[in-house]
Amino acid sequence: MARNAYYTDLTDADYRELEPLLPVPAAPGRPRLPAVREILNSILYSVRSGCAWRLLPHAFPPWQTLYHYFRRWRLDGTWERIHTTLRERRRAQAGRNRQPSAGIIDSQAIKTASGGEAHGYAGAKQRTGRKRHIVVDTQGVVLKTQGHSAALQDRAAVPALLAAARTLFPRLAHVWVDQGDTGSGKAWIEAHLGWTVAVGRHPPKPRGVWAPVGTVIDWDAIRPKGFRGVLPRRWVVERTLSWFGASRRLSKDDERLCATGETLIYLVMSRLMLRRLTRR
Repeated sequence: MARNAYYTDLTDADYRELEPLLPVPAAPGRPRLPAVREILNSILYSVRSGCAWRLLPHAFPPWQTLYHYFRRWRLDGTWERIHTTLRERRRAQAGRNRQPSAGIIDSQAIKTASGGEAHGYAGAKQRTGRKRHIVVDTQGVVLKTQGHSAALQDRAAVPALLAAARTLFPRLAHVWVDQGDTGSGKAWIEAHLGWTVAVGRHPPKPRGVWAPVGTVIDWDAIRPKGFRGVLPRRWVVERTLSWFGASRRLSKDDERLCATGETLIYLVMSRLMLRRLTRR
């Protein structure tokens, strides 16, 4: 049945770029019904709009079919492979080596729905839920993501995030981190991966000034409050985290499994890169 197009639908150019990356159905067997392109359009609609599987519009295929393909391609690594291929093509389009040589690490604490695995309280953020730990290249494209409890400190989650980094990214030799990844996290990267680590931080606020007795000191001018400006390289990963907010499925972690949340990040980034590749 024909339907009106949604904003999230793939264009012909998008699908031509994506079709060779999709799994080939096992033969012999009957053709996939509905068409693969319609399955992808439905999944992209759910991710962008935040719609639950059971509440998808009736113009789409049955939600059980859509969830089956989404889960199946998560388990066999299809979504991550698509993301990797598109990232390499995007880097080549920008005139860069397909394999990055530097990255930036950061995490985002996000609220979760009731139930599910791996949730806790992040004291620094004063938030109960999970953390999305990501490493991006200098263009802001995700290289690897890891979901875990918000109670786990960033420095303790670094080994899980970068466990396979040496194999996946052989050229990677330098990373920028924030102060949450210092200490044991920075030491693990240097000892196990042999990378150099730079910590991005603002200049320390002045703790006091010399002034004659009786002088009225303007502390607001000495210790300014509010936004202190962007940090070199650090703003790249912060921008990536803000991109996630455009997809309502990522504005809050409603998934029961951390692996599902990780897959959604790869899916959102794949859609973003696909548009950049086809709209040069």
